[in-house]
Amino acid sequence: LPKLAQELTQSTEFIPPQNPIQEIITSIWSQILGTNVSIDDNFFALGGHSLLATQVISRLQEAFQKDIPLGYLFEAPTVAQLSQIITETTSQASYLQIPKIQRTADIALSFAQIRLWFVEQFEINNGTYNIPLALKLEGYLNYQALEQAVNILIARHEILRTTFSSLEGSPVQNIKPELTISIATQNLAELSTAEQNEQIQELLTQFAYQPFNLSTGPLLRLQLLSLGQNSQILLLNLHHIIADAWSLGVLTKELSILYRDLCLNQPPSLPELAIQYVDFANWQRQWLTGEVLEKQLSYWKQQLTGIPPLLELPIDKQRPIQQTFNGRSHSCFLNLELTQKLKTLSQESGVTLFMTLLTGFAVLLYRYSQQQDIVIGSPIANRNRRDIEGLIGFFVNTLVLRINCQENPRFSDLLKQVRQVALDAYAHQDLPFEKLVEELQPERRLSHNPIFQVMFALQNTTESKLDLPELTINPLEIESKTAKFDLTLFVTETVSGLQTRWVYNTDLFELTT
Repeated sequence: LPKLAQELTQSTEFIPPQNPIQEIITSIWSQILGTNVSIDDNFFALGGHSLLATQVISRLQEAFQKDIPLGYLFEAPTVAQLSQIITETTSQASYLQIPKIQRTADIALSFAQIRLWFVEQFEINNGTYNIPLALKLEGYLNYQALEQAVNILIARHEILRTTFSSLEGSPVQNIKPELTISIATQNLAELSTAEQNEQIQELLTQFAYQPFNLSTGPLLRLQLLSLGQNSQILLLNLHHIIADAWSLGVLTKELSILYRDLCLNQPPSLPELAIQYVDFANWQRQWLTGEVLEKQLSYWKQQLTGIPPLLELPIDKQRPIQQTFNGRSHSCFLNLELTQKLKTLSQESGVTLFMTLLTGFAVLLYRYSQQQDIVIGSPIANRNRRDIEGLIGFFVNTLVLRINCQENPRFSDLLKQVRQVALDAYAHQDLPFEKLVEELQPERRLSHNPIFQVMFALQNTTESKLDLPELTINPLEIESKTAKFDLTLFVTETVSGLQTRWVYNTDLFELTT
């Protein structure tokens, strides 16, 4: 108790930075966390998590031109502690700017894009890799300003006017010099409330899973459903090959700014982009070679040697010979009290909420599969460079997290193991999952995904929030009809607690299971 009282007293006393290094760190933390920071404040107690920690580290490396591993922030989670480590660090960072490349007719894809391109060639396109968003708009909507804002965005981000084709058997991307789209509208105002609701659900599903043609484009689609006076639904859909969850946050933020500028008859206030997605794709191929590639590969090969070919969860139906992507989702809440207890446990254990939840999920899978070697996939934003944070594109990578439950360990010990596994994976996140599969060459079976079949994701990317003047905007849920894996657990933090969404393959599991 005396120790706790002392810590509480320390945390309430605001201490400003004492030297130039602390000033830089404090400034970066304040910018990322959106709050004033005392040099004795704990980064994770202030709401920091792994994604924000990655952004902090990329800025620190840029500012100090030193190699600063992500693990430092976990070992020294206050400004005072971290400044000491940075002062003592002598290594130099290999921080290279991403150069702009010559725009030619045929440009190579990023590693992640190549996989999706091949998937689209050899599998039935059922909208599995669509990224749909549905928003209910109440109030006055300036349709012309919205459409104009969308087209300014398309001109601003080359990836939104990019198509994909084959050149001598290899995929290439082509950027259209210009592209203008119109927002299709459909009037449902004449229908009764019951008919309207039925039609909305049907249109939402149809819009969300309507396939894209990668070779002709466009790979961005919008539609407006008019429900009556000052009431409408905006539907937006992108193919995953040009965007990811983070991209939705970039898109909605910039769309909000542009719409507001146009409504006020002001010129667009967004700064010019220094680079585009194709510059990143080219840089990734140039950079991820030689010693850099070998270092990344060496870690993953060692980490994943001898992994089980399949996580044998008790399924309800015989596994199809060829994997299907038919799916549904089931949602439930962890209440606010339990959520707070999980956060407290995380802070006391020196881990993030992601690590605590991942450990719990691993224990659950261990219990049901009776396997001690648990392999889980987890998406990571892969925005560990400041110059790509504001781009729309397919940056997200997949990490493979291997958790050893041998000899029935104590939960606290397993949590320490998961912490280290996650930190090591973050340190080697630059190797694209597609490249890892290519190098490991696991035994391929059409019946299931290679390397892992279960995914876990704590969704803490920039929230996709559209903020338009004179409009109240609320997201609408689109029913999931696809499942990329046997089972995926999505966890989202809300004001009411943690929402869990379980996406499962309906050709393997029943809802009751």
